[in-house]
Amino acid sequence: MSTPIRQERTICVLLPNKEQLDITVGPKSTGQDVFNRVAELLGIKELHFFGLTVVQDNEHIFLDMEEKLTNYFPKDWKQDSRKGIQKRPFPLVLCLKVQYYIENGRLFCERKARHLYYSDLRERVLRSECRQQEEVYFQLAGYALQADLGDHPLPREDLENTPYFEPKEYFSPWILAKRGVSYLLCHGPKVHQELWGMSSRDAMLLFIRESCRLEDVPVTFYKLQKDKRAEKGTALLGLTLRGMQVYQEVNNMRQLLYDFPWSNVGRLTFLGKKFEIQPDGLPSARKLVYFTGSSFRSRHLLLHLSSSHRLYLSLQPALKHLRQLEENEDKKRYRESYISDDLDMDPPGSESSPGLSRHSTSSSGIEADARQHSISPEMASMEEEGHRKAERCFSSTASHGSSCTSGFDAGCKPRIEDEGWQDEENKIDIGSPDEVLVDDPYEMFQLADLLDGVSVDCSDLSSPDTDV
Repeated sequence: MSTPIRQERTICVLLPNKEQLDITVGPKSTGQDVFNRVAELLGIKELHFFGLTVVQDNEHIFLDMEEKLTNYFPKDWKQDSRKGIQKRPFPLVLCLKVQYYIENGRLFCERKARHLYYSDLRERVLRSECRQQEEVYFQLAGYALQADLGDHPLPREDLENTPYFEPKEYFSPWILAKRGVSYLLCHGPKVHQELWGMSSRDAMLLFIRESCRLEDVPVTFYKLQKDKRAEKGTALLGLTLRGMQVYQEVNNMRQLLYDFPWSNVGRLTFLGKKFEIQPDGLPSARKLVYFTGSSFRSRHLLLHLSSSHRLYLSLQPALKHLRQLEENEDKKRYRESYISDDLDMDPPGSESSPGLSRHSTSSSGIEADARQHSISPEMASMEEEGHRKAERCFSSTASHGSSCTSGFDAGCKPRIEDEGWQDEENKIDIGSPDEVLVDDPYEMFQLADLLDGVSVDCSDLSSPDTDV
């Protein structure tokens, strides 16, 4: 009697917070099946800005969620796991990573999803090398300490003054090498102490916003080749918050060659391994030509570029509204601070009082705003209004969702078959952002269309910290 073939397979999914999940799937499962299972196990309704990646040639490639996992894993993945256990000593691994970076954490409607996003940025900040912005790293370390540990621990005479954090977990290696452990243990806590009274959530939101000031943090890099015969990538394409950047690598260092906001990109063309960038308003002779190395990478790069552009356009109304709310709240806090200082309501010696100091510590090397950081009821109500605006942005009508106002046909997702990609030319006409405006600027594409099958339930957007 023959033994039935075992259908289930186990995939290890690595999370941004360094945890891992073991997902059991069938041999015909798709990336979407794994993604849905991850969301279920994490207790998160939607992972709006995340995707699953597989590592190929030392590079993370985002999965096409509609494709079967067999297109990404070795052929023996379909075999009985008991027979193939010696052939596969290591488990099959996917990574949950941020696929679409955003600069405002208030677009997350669930606390757990926001924390995963924050964890992804934390790791990227530790690998960041914007050496001309050292003060930003100190401020980010302060926000991270406040978000992770809460208020700075008060010194006690009966206890030794032992370090309460590991510098390597909050500062990049190059800062650690430049400044030394003693310096960071001395000045890091001073920045942290200036944030006394700030909630973990607010510190996380500020970390998300400020980390976007570092050009190599909110960006996804793809290796490109200037010559189709080159064996290794000689250029890098960076997919940023607002468009694309092209770098060249010299002595293992990235040098920026071109910076293209979406408004300055006229057309992107993929023909097999060939990738062309046509800047807006320039003759075709001025186009940039690169090579991706394989049609597999070409079609996945096209998917990421097209969905990122459409998402960027769709989120602009919500982001603009949130910026207006934050500017109004900053003005309100400034007026309150001015009145408070004018009346001299702070008691004598309150400069070092928790939550009341308005002076940055000069020896910390960082200019920090140490005003009271609690969120007022007015700000909470304004933020709810911002989420309602975002909900209108995310929840467009079906008729608008099927249109092609952004320059990307919702139904023109590239085919996975290699044969079609070898000969077919695939073009993306970016166009001017003004061309995507409709009568109601909040009636845009559904986020489900933008993220290739991830449905969105906007019922919780009115509550900024929904914890499912």
